[in-house]
Amino acid sequence: MIITRSPLRISLGGGGTDLPSYYRDHSGFVIAAAIDKYVYITLHHTFVQELIIKYSKMERVKSVDEVQHPLIREALRLTEVGAPYLEITSMADIPAGTGLGSSGSFTTALLKALHTLKKNLIHPQELAEQACRIEIDILKEPVGKQDQYISAYGGITCFRFLPNDQVEAWPLQIDTATLYNLEDNLLLFFTGYSRTASDILRDQDVKSRQADSEMIANLHFVKELARRSKEALQAGDLVSYAEVMNVHWEHKKRRSANMSNDRIDQWYTLARDNGALGGKVIGAGGGGFLLFYAEDKVRLRKAMQEAGLPEVRFRFDFEGTKVIAPS
Repeated sequence: MIITRSPLRISLGGGGTDLPSYYRDHSGFVIAAAIDKYVYITLHHTFVQELIIKYSKMERVKSVDEVQHPLIREALRLTEVGAPYLEITSMADIPAGTGLGSSGSFTTALLKALHTLKKNLIHPQELAEQACRIEIDILKEPVGKQDQYISAYGGITCFRFLPNDQVEAWPLQIDTATLYNLEDNLLLFFTGYSRTASDILRDQDVKSRQADSEMIANLHFVKELARRSKEALQAGDLVSYAEVMNVHWEHKKRRSANMSNDRIDQWYTLARDNGALGGKVIGAGGGGFLLFYAEDKVRLRKAMQEAGLPEVRFRFDFEGTKVIAPS
């Protein structure tokens, strides 16, 4: 049996500039942090001459071409793993469609398991690029690259997305005290509903491809805010970082009418009135998780609890996608 896990993530700056429709013309820059909430993949040899796949549904097929789950089908094709006598099961700590990059985590965990099955060693850079190849190039999903890369690398990592599709990755230079304070003061609350990221990102993708001046200007500014976030975090100035979060959220909402809604706006205002210095919706928007930076955490937690938003407590993950149970 092989078990792999891949961390989910929160984006700390620059989200949206990692889509090919933007970075291939302008380059992108993102700061992302892996967290200790995971997607798990289990591979198990069976005595039945078929492929058994268990996720939110269950499939029993004879060949890879019959697999309905697109990510699993294309990962099997890419790694050239045959179908018979194999069972694949997936589980996750957090539901899909909640803005924490579950699709990228799922794909990297699956690829890691399949490469382990074939006794292949694979570097995080190649693992992330293969996951991007499946989601972006093969399946044509209008998604960015940060999810696959941060899940593969782990940590709090800076990524530069270059026009030639190369990706540069390096750890954020943040001191230990700042790291612990950031970890302690970032709070994650579930809105109670999910959404499909591709539906929201497709609008940005189309406008970027059309060189829509308003969209491009928005993403240029978001990239500049990511650089300001990097400077604030590296300087240990977390209050300034929280202020940048607010500015980023206001500009993020302008990219799509579906980015926010009345309920999210009300919760955001409530949080700001109860100790949150900065915040935003994680991921493409429209639902999922609200992330806030707050030094008065007791007050914020009480307000969110009374509003019916459960908190998901987390720590940062510095291991990335890994095998936790070898065959």
